[in-house]
This record gives sequence, C-alpha cells and structure tokens, in this order.
Amino acid sequence: MKKILLACSSGMSTSLLVTKMVEYAKSIGDEAEIWAVGQDKAKKEMEKADVVLIGPQMSFLKGEFQKEAQKHGIQVDVIDMMAYGMADGKKVYEQALSLMGE
Repeated sequence: MKKILLACSSGMSTSLLVTKMVEYAKSIGDEAEIWAVGQDKAKKEMEKADVVLIGPQMSFLKGEFQKEAQKHGIQVDVIDMMAYGMADGKKVYEQALSLMGE
C-alpha cells in the first residue's frame, strides 16, 4: 500500500485533493492511504509516509521538510501549482508515484 502525506498550511485546503487522489488510485486499482495535515503536524506524520507533498503556499518550507524526511528515507516535493489549483487528483497522484520511483 502506498502512503502519501499532503501538508498544507492548515490541512484543510488539501482535503478535496485527497478525495480526488483516492478516487483516482481506486480507479487504476492501486491501494493507497492518502491524508492531509497542517504544517505543524507534518514532521511528526511523515514517518508514516512513503512520500510527502507540500502545498505550493508552503514551498518555502521544502528544505526544512526535506531534512526531516531524509531521516525516514522519503522524498518531499511541492505539489504542482496548476494541479493543486485545479484539484487534479490524477496529476498529483502521478507526481507522488514518480517521487517513489514508480
């Protein structure tokens, strides 16, 4: 099972994106656990994840998150701004898979 963590300012703005990503994963037969948290909980939650995607509004935190993620051997990236704005679950899910080397 793929475990994808999304982090945004409060954890709320990514909830629609999580829903769209879960729907897409199911449509292609993937088992995935996808959840969103606010930036204050992201570092604690990342130990449970295979990959961490952060909202574009938090791109300035990427370096800080990467340092923490390296301890857990996972990748961190900023969600593509267009995909984020359009809640494009397919594109963001594929971005996560790419970071996981799939």
